Parts: sequence; structure tokens; C-alpha cells
Amino acid sequence: MTDGRVTRAGLWTRMKPRAGRGDATPLAMWFWDIDRVLLLIALCLMAIGLIAVAAASPASAVRYSGDTHHIAPLYYFWRQLAWVAISLPVMFFVSMLPVQTAKRLALIGCAVCVALLMAVPFIGAEVNGARRWFSVGIGQFQPSEFLKPFFIVTIAWLLSLRAREKDLPVLPLTLLLTGGIGFLLMLEPDFGQTIIFGAVWLALLMIAGTPMRLLGALIGCVPVGLVAAYMFYDTARLRIDAFLFPSADPNQMIDHYQTDMAHATLTGGGVFGTGPGGGIMKFRLPEAHTDYIFSVIGEEFGLISCAIVALLFVALVARVFVKLLDEQDEFRLLAAAGLAIQFGAQAMINMLVNTGMAPSKGMTLPFISYGGSSMIALSIGMGLLLAFTRRNPFLTRSPYSVRWSGA
Repeated sequence: MTDGRVTRAGLWTRMKPRAGRGDATPLAMWFWDIDRVLLLIALCLMAIGLIAVAAASPASAVRYSGDTHHIAPLYYFWRQLAWVAISLPVMFFVSMLPVQTAKRLALIGCAVCVALLMAVPFIGAEVNGARRWFSVGIGQFQPSEFLKPFFIVTIAWLLSLRAREKDLPVLPLTLLLTGGIGFLLMLEPDFGQTIIFGAVWLALLMIAGTPMRLLGALIGCVPVGLVAAYMFYDTARLRIDAFLFPSADPNQMIDHYQTDMAHATLTGGGVFGTGPGGGIMKFRLPEAHTDYIFSVIGEEFGLISCAIVALLFVALVARVFVKLLDEQDEFRLLAAAGLAIQFGAQAMINMLVNTGMAPSKGMTLPFISYGGSSMIALSIGMGLLLAFTRRNPFLTRSPYSVRWSGA
């Protein structure tokens, strides 16, 4: 207080909760500003993921052990535990960033990841007929996983510019960026990730208030694009044919076998499951610890556990959208909504594949499937989501860089 006037620092001192909330250390201030329900959902999904990877690890270890190379039964669990230990500090750090800093981080990250995505077809490592990764020492690095959260924030930023400058060619810029990324992903090939990028882009256009006529025309292009992909893109055609018209073709039979086995494993444990370690069908799954981990959860922990996992993802998306109902900042609205949609869409595609309702796409279940690149990238995305949904009256100035006190 100075001359009867309330300064910003003095106001913050008055606003600080007492009786346990008066601690002004950076960690304490972060804890009270953050959406703790959203954070709890993310931590629950990670914990479920560790249990699920521990259940799937023996099956994958048997599958990938050879005559000269033996993998320990819990090999993938211990590696996943290490990735989670790395990812949690990353998520917490990103969630502490002020909005402007988080936005700049995402814009730079988007540019870097697009450049890496352009290099993948030339110097990337080929795995199972696809070239999506870079081999880096202890594992593999997938640029498209890191690109997803950065792309969403970049699109949100571009769309938010229209509120300040109506004449900016915002929609063509977002179309160019999304189309270019989609083209690079199809080269790998990665049809599933292309669908995610395109779906999030269309959802953000809708939320941003794009004219219905234009939005309708863009949505009308979706079936045209799918037909074109089927006719001219071998990967998409093989997956769709295997799903709809299984035949004696070995390629089709392999894909159809995967979806059939995933469905059989998912339902093999009934409502309550066989119990931890009691699953048998999981040993016949091709990627029990990654693409088909939802089926492993169903076999060992029951369909009720699968329902809980699905409800957690629904709760994550619903929580974000409820938080955004009174959001006035268009950028934060679009960025948070886009990140929530990405988590929900990716989870839905994985579950549809595991239940036999969609062709195999190689899509992991967020926070649950095994994978270093995936876990760290998802943690960055969740950190950004927590940063954009944080409630702080002085959010434009980072509260973590100074210690607030009365004047």
C-alpha cells in the first residue's frame, strides 16, 4: 500500500489465501494456480499405463526375443518407468511457463519438428515397412509425436490473429501448414497421424467461428480425400481392404488377424478380467505393449477397467471444455481446446481399433502405451494444456520468476 492506493503486489498479498495457502514459493503458487483435477487425471492415466505395460511386457518380450537376444519379461515396464520419470518433470516445467513463453516455445518447436519431418524420408530408420523415426542411442525419436502439441498451439495462434487483424490470410496459412504436414506424414507412411492432424485442424476452425459455408466445403472434402487415399495410396487401401474384405491375400490377412486378435484379447477376460499376469491371448498380439495395450487391459483387468480408462479420457476432454466456457482469451481457448481434442481423438482411434471397429492404424493410447517419444511428447502437450488452463490474475507476468510480497 502506498498513499492509500493498492499496488499490484499489495493486491496479490491481499488475494493470497491463508491457512495453508499463504506459501509464496514457486512450487506452492503453481500448485494452487494449476487445474488439479486435470493434473490428477493425467497422473492416473500414467499410473494405469505403468500397470498395463507391466502386464503386456512379458508378451512383447517373448515376441521380440530371439535365439541370440533374450529380453527380460519386465524389460518394457522398467523402460517405461524410466520414461515416466523423465516425462513428469518435463510436464511440470512446461505447466509453470507463462502463456507467452509457452506460445513461443511451441512456435519454435513446430518449426524444428517440421524440418525434422522433412528429413525423415531421407535419413530416418525403417521399422515394419515405415520410415517414421530417427535412431538415437537408447531408443528412437519420432518427430511427428512432438509436432502434434506444437502444431496445435501454432494453429491456435494463427487463428487468434484474425481477431486483431481481419485482413490476414489466416485460413490459407493454416491450410498450407496442415496440408504440408499431411503430405510429409503420408510419405512415411503414417495415415493415422494424418487423420489426427486434419481432425484437430477442422475442429479448431469450427471453434474459431469459421463461416459455415466454408467449413461445410472443407468437411465435404473429407470423403473425397478418403476416396482418393483409397485409390492412390497403397497403405490406406491395404488397411481398408483388410478390414472390410478379408481374403487370402497375405497382406490383408495379417492386418485382419491383428484386429481379430485384439478384439478376442479385449473380451477374453470378461467383465472383471483374468487377473494380473493371467492373460493368455495377449501372447498372440503383435504389439501388446503399444498399439494393442487396451486389449491387454481388457483381458487381465476386465471390460470394467476398459470402461474406466475410456471415462478418464472423456473426463479429461469434458474438464477442459468446462474450464473454457468463460475463457476470454481466444488464443488460450483455441490452444487448450485443440490439445484436449488431440488427446480424445487419439484415444478414441486406438480404442476403435482394439474393439475391431476401425482398421489397424498404429495409433498408441495416450499416456498408457509404451514409448519414450510418445510419453515425453504427450507430457509436453499436457504441460501446455495445464499452462493454458491455469487461473492466475497476473498470468501475463510469470509469477514463478519473482516472489510476490506487499509493497
